[in-house]
Amino acid sequence: MNLALLAYRSLVNRRSTAILTVVSIAISVTLLLGVEKIRINARDSFANTISGTDLIVGGRSGSVQLLLYSIFRIGNATNNISWESYQAITSKPGIKWTIPISLGDSHRGYRVMGTNQDYFEYYRHGNKRKLELAAGETFKDYFDVVIGAEVADALNYQVGEDVIVTHGISSSSITDHKDKPFHVSGILKPTGTPVDRTLHISLEGIEAMHLGWQNGVPIPNANTSVKRARKSQLQPKSITAFLLGLENKITAFKLQRFINEYPNESLLAIFPGVALHELWGLMSIAEKALLAISSFVVVAALIGMLAVSLAGLNERRREIAILRSVGAGYRHIIGLLVVESSLLTMAGIMTGLILLYSGLILAQPLIESSYGLHIPVTLPGLRELGMLSILAAAGILVGLIPAYRAYRNSLLDGMSSKT
Repeated sequence: MNLALLAYRSLVNRRSTAILTVVSIAISVTLLLGVEKIRINARDSFANTISGTDLIVGGRSGSVQLLLYSIFRIGNATNNISWESYQAITSKPGIKWTIPISLGDSHRGYRVMGTNQDYFEYYRHGNKRKLELAAGETFKDYFDVVIGAEVADALNYQVGEDVIVTHGISSSSITDHKDKPFHVSGILKPTGTPVDRTLHISLEGIEAMHLGWQNGVPIPNANTSVKRARKSQLQPKSITAFLLGLENKITAFKLQRFINEYPNESLLAIFPGVALHELWGLMSIAEKALLAISSFVVVAALIGMLAVSLAGLNERRREIAILRSVGAGYRHIIGLLVVESSLLTMAGIMTGLILLYSGLILAQPLIESSYGLHIPVTLPGLRELGMLSILAAAGILVGLIPAYRAYRNSLLDGMSSKT
């Protein structure tokens, strides 16, 4: 007796309840694996954003906050760093390079970051990979801008096009620097990091476009022409943060203590790896809660399958009695119902995987544009395969309960026969 074929035909005969059971399992699988995949890939994406940087320095705040706004472009700085303090710290011996960062403006929802040529020379991501240009060159003029790959793709920008920067980071802001357009001089290759969502201009460009502004508001009748900007003193007054690399890693703790105790200004220096670990600690509670919720959804789906199977046993007494009358033994009856639950579970798992990967493909651009996180579409890992194996085993075990009840019913009906 081919139990698999018999179970399949039985499920087809009860297709409505079978489809609902498969859908409930599929949704639970999608939620369970979706939470796990996003958790793992989000961690990898965060960890790959910065590499080779020894310290991040910003205004006194929290280490996680400093990491988020300086590297991931999430949130805002509470205080800036004066240019004098930046120069005083970077002039200390043992510092190999520094990358100043100035934030506060945007373009159509994407962050604009002021920096210098050291950014393209020393910034690393992933496994110490250097930033590379897909087209054009880095900024040479005050009004050049180098855009990330996602900005170029989303806004369909090419080298040579003009870009109008918006004051502030709100995508709905109406205060634009229309009098000083920037020209796209280069487009970076994709990195899978917030760099792809950033427009990079020089620190002098930041100062130039804010000529004639005071406290974030344009001064009426002020001469803010590009010609005047080129002739003005464009040394920054302050920056948002800066990254630094050391010639000797052993001096990192000494320099961190010096910066944190800097007498002229309230500053904070953090190790990127330590701040990331602290961030995971803050997120671990939410991760465990989401995993627990998705696990309960899986349990609910299995209980639903069990309830449907038990509820349908009385309606299937005639079917089971016929099978017993043609020679099916108790092993066949139990095997039939276990195979049915196994088919439902496997169908639910396969449908859930299809839903999961379809959702990831559709949501990937949205996640990148909203949070700057790259969630790659990859095959299930060992942990995810382990979860699916446990779910498949649970589906088989759940099928044993109605199988045993069906066997008892056949005995009560007086239809049992020895085989």
